[in-house]
Amino acid sequence: MSAIVTRSDCEPSERSIASAPAGRAFGPNHRWKVLGIGVAANAGFSATFSGIPATAVAMRQGYHLGNAELGLALGLLGLGVALSELPWGVLTDRWGDRRVLLTGLGATAAWLLIMAMLIVPTKTAVPGVALLSAGLLVAGLLGGSVNGSSGRAIMGWFGEGERGFAMSIRQTAVPLGGGLGALVLPSLALAQGFAAVFGLLAALSALSACFAWRWLHEPPTQAGAHVTAATNGPAPLRNIEVWRISTAIGLLCFPQVAVLTFASVFLHDFAGMGTWVTSTSLAVVQTGAMVMRVWSGRFTDRHGNRRPFLRVSSALSALAFILLWLLAIASARQPALMLFLPVMVVVAGISVSAWHGVAYTELATLAGAGNVGTALSLANTLVFIGFCLVPIAIPWLLLLFAWPGVWLAAAICAAIAWPIFLPAP
Repeated sequence: MSAIVTRSDCEPSERSIASAPAGRAFGPNHRWKVLGIGVAANAGFSATFSGIPATAVAMRQGYHLGNAELGLALGLLGLGVALSELPWGVLTDRWGDRRVLLTGLGATAAWLLIMAMLIVPTKTAVPGVALLSAGLLVAGLLGGSVNGSSGRAIMGWFGEGERGFAMSIRQTAVPLGGGLGALVLPSLALAQGFAAVFGLLAALSALSACFAWRWLHEPPTQAGAHVTAATNGPAPLRNIEVWRISTAIGLLCFPQVAVLTFASVFLHDFAGMGTWVTSTSLAVVQTGAMVMRVWSGRFTDRHGNRRPFLRVSSALSALAFILLWLLAIASARQPALMLFLPVMVVVAGISVSAWHGVAYTELATLAGAGNVGTALSLANTLVFIGFCLVPIAIPWLLLLFAWPGVWLAAAICAAIAWPIFLPAP
């Protein structure tokens, strides 16, 4: 296993003369290149798993799907990531960040290119829901390599006083990629079809792989230092605190997934909004989430208050979705209120997307440096179980409780996460 060192082990002045295991020398600012690679890789995959759901209206039309079939296809994209996250994370801790990230990004790019050629509607044929769902499932299985490997690299290159900030910047890649996907992909799907959508996503993954090949390397060790992997406490899969934080992360992602996957359908079907409004609303959600993630990382690094911040985020998210629930009920009776629904979707979406970097930093710190890949992948497994279950569950919630019931369920999930973020007694 490759060494994971912190800046207390190797200060910037020493980094410039230290040698990596492969004999390469790195300057004191190389860690920012590593962070940039993490951002690029996560943004590319986020454009896939957040951008494709943003095309839900066009996908439903182009592939001739009902709401339940649409939910199944989008849900299997999340299931693929959920199934592969933990194996990719364990491989990252054993093989190192570079091998796993290059393998995953290259394979994802190749598969998306295959989808662009073979699994798209044409004038003569429309792929069935089974073929589309299988294609998205495989895309998720391959793309699950990105999260744990890039997070482990950043935790290795940055010290304790910078990790919250660095991980939060890395987590901005999720709304960055998702926002660009929400802004570009729906219009691209309507104008050029899904071959252009999948082809663009393949190019983004391939570009990230090129960056990783050029600049991603294991952190250097001091000359003559014994190569060790620091660990704190039990292995992550036997650490109750790691499981608690991972569970809370997964629960708090459920309402976020509801916004990412079905907010465009909600605004289109319930509020009568057009493609421009729905795409812009999701793009604003992602932009606001980026700003809040960077701020929250810096704020908690300075004040050492990650757990209290996570509890406040849970409470504010629950409140925002309660307000969205009430507004949806009121809008059904008073149509003039429909104009406020995109604003409330934006507020709720930003509230439930602002905490990721802080939570993942706390989780990685609890797990210990040698187990970062496994711990982050455990959390992401639970997150993408949400990406699988939520799109499948929402059509059924719509049948039983209509749109207000969807947003009330989201509020309940955020409220349940609040006590789990409390420290163990």
